[in-house]
Order: sequence, then C-alpha cells, then structure tokens
Amino acid sequence: MQRRSFLSLAAASAASSALPSLSAQTGEKRLIVHADDAGMCHSVNMATVEALTKGSVSSASIMMPCPWVSEFAAWAKANPKMDLGLHLTLTSEWKYYRWRPVAPIDQVKGLIDPEGYIWRDVRNAATHATPAEVETELRAQVIRAKEYGIQFTHVDTHMGTLFARPDFFEVYTKVAKEFNVPCMLPRPTPEAEKEMKEYPITVDMLNKKAAAGYKMLDRLVTGVPGKGWEERTASYRKLIAELKPGVTKLIIHLAKDDAEIRAVTGAWEYRWEDFRFWTSQEAKDLLAKHNVRLFTYRELAG
Repeated sequence: MQRRSFLSLAAASAASSALPSLSAQTGEKRLIVHADDAGMCHSVNMATVEALTKGSVSSASIMMPCPWVSEFAAWAKANPKMDLGLHLTLTSEWKYYRWRPVAPIDQVKGLIDPEGYIWRDVRNAATHATPAEVETELRAQVIRAKEYGIQFTHVDTHMGTLFARPDFFEVYTKVAKEFNVPCMLPRPTPEAEKEMKEYPITVDMLNKKAAAGYKMLDRLVTGVPGKGWEERTASYRKLIAELKPGVTKLIIHLAKDDAEIRAVTGAWEYRWEDFRFWTSQEAKDLLAKHNVRLFTYRELAG
C-alpha cells in the first residue's frame, strides 16, 4: 500500500483536523522537558533524579525491561507526585548491555533476536513481532510497573517502535486508553511530519485519535542538532527563544559522566551535555526570560 504523506493528507482532511490546544489559542508557551530511558542504568537513574528534583526537567519515562529499573522504581514509588511515564520498550540497542522482555519468552517469540534479547533495532522488531506479541509485552510492562507501585502518568515509545507499523500504533493507543493515561501523540502539522517522517502514521490516523478524545501535543521535538557542548547548548537556547504557543514536548536523554555510561554507549557525551544544560541556572533563566512554563503529562491529562 502506498503511503500518503502528512502534508497531502492534511490538504484532504483539513476540516477534520484537531483544533490547537487552549494554551496555543491563548498564547501560552508550555514545555514538557522529558527525559527518556529512566531505569536503563545507574548513571541514567542518578542523572534523571537530579534533573527532576533540582533542574528544569519536568517529566520522564521508565524502561521496565532494563536491569536497573528496580532502583528507579523504588524512587518513583517514594515520589508519587513526580510526572513519570512508561517508556514502552521493544528494542535493546546497545552492543553489550542488553535486556529481555518482561513477558514470558514463549509468549513473545517474535520480539527475541538470535542472542536471546529483544531486537536491537526498530526494523527487526517491526518485521518479526506480531501485534498480539506486542500487546502481550506492553501489558506485561504496565503490570510490572503497577507491581512496583509506580503511579505512571503517561506512556510513550522507545525508539519510536510503536509508530513503526499502523497495527503497532493501534495496540499502543489501545493500551494507553485502557489504563486511562495519555500516550505521546503529536497534532498533525508540517512539523509533526518532519519529526515522524520515518513512520507510517498519517494525519487521518492522528485525527481519529483526537476525535476519540486522546490528548495531543501541539509539537513534538525528538531531538536537537549539534555535536559537542557549544552546538547543543546553542540549539537549546534557540529552541527556548523560538518556542511557539501551545504544549511542546522536548525529548532529552540524560546520564552522568562516569565509567558505566561510557561502557554502555559511545554516545554518552550527548546524555552528559543534556544533563549539564537542563540542570543549569542558564536553562532556568532562559525559560523565565521567554515566558515558558514547564508542563507535565499529569497536567495535559487534566
């Protein structure tokens, strides 16, 4: 089936497009600074806790299959007012640091690679897993979170895997609705097309979710350009200065600068730089200067 682009569909279905949020209509600039991958490892956990309690990070989501999830889950249980979601996880991307599904292996065989772990990449996960297996694993992750006592406020998707197939997308939104929490969904705009150009999610699909009552983000920013401290800091300054009215979600990744994260990923510097900026006084000052209010999924849910 030929995929139609966001923009071509937007022209055909403009009349049914979801209206902008109230904050967009009133000119309010609200920013969810969202830290992915909590629970991944100790370094990420320490950075995430500090950024949530002392920095300008307003939300985070937890990877339930990961080896260090119990540490972060204990903190989440002790801090129920924090805006914490579930980073629904169907991939295990690092070279040596891997994880397996939460569900019993015999129930989710399509999620397992030849090494016995979850597939490293989105393409293999989307090629081998069935929607039924995906639903089984998502439910297992939600149930595990409840068993840990995590009062999660939303769900989203690690590496975008749940946007990789329309039937995965339907499972994702179904599970979110069943557990009565928002899931990460952008309004159908040209900016959304740019952020989600790799995925077969159309305007019609998003409009149907908006019509069904799903909460929508006015803008989703999955990352900023720049390599190294100066370039990334400049990107974040620009993003804050040019932020548009409405609810914007910015996805960041955090870690401390330590031996653990350096062993896990060669991209550790991006995480360290994100941590440094979003725990800085400069970030707080810029948000205040440009009248940007930190926002959460708890507030989005109303």
